[in-house]
Amino acid sequence: MRVDFYQLSRDPVDLTVAKLARKALQAGERLVVVSSDSSQREAVSKALWEQGGSAFLAHGNAGEPHEARQPILLSDSCVAPNEARMAIIADGTWREEASGFARVMLLFDPQGRDAAAQLWRRFAADEAVDNRIFKQDTNGSWREGA
Repeated sequence: MRVDFYQLSRDPVDLTVAKLARKALQAGERLVVVSSDSSQREAVSKALWEQGGSAFLAHGNAGEPHEARQPILLSDSCVAPNEARMAIIADGTWREEASGFARVMLLFDPQGRDAAAQLWRRFAADEAVDNRIFKQDTNGSWREGA
């Protein structure tokens, strides 16, 4: 399993999710975006619709009709009825169920830094986990590195 830690510093969660989701779709992957906060899921949904006008990022909500057909599924849990192999944890809270995905992107803000650091150390000691950190530069690009 690969876990990418994204330290939010410039762009908000909804915009970051939209950028990462576009890349996942371009790679031919399906995605689950996880947040226990319904207002955060709504903001993410809005950002996905607004990406590129007619080139919006198709998505739906878990529990709604046709959830299995959605390339991007917004959910409060790490369940993938759309058969996604990738997940974005938008609310910064790790769930052990996320271990079932091939790749997980954990977004965290400065308030979640300590919890993310603890999780990083745990994964660094686990040979089954490939963990990486990404930070945003002043231009808005993400760079891998400590």
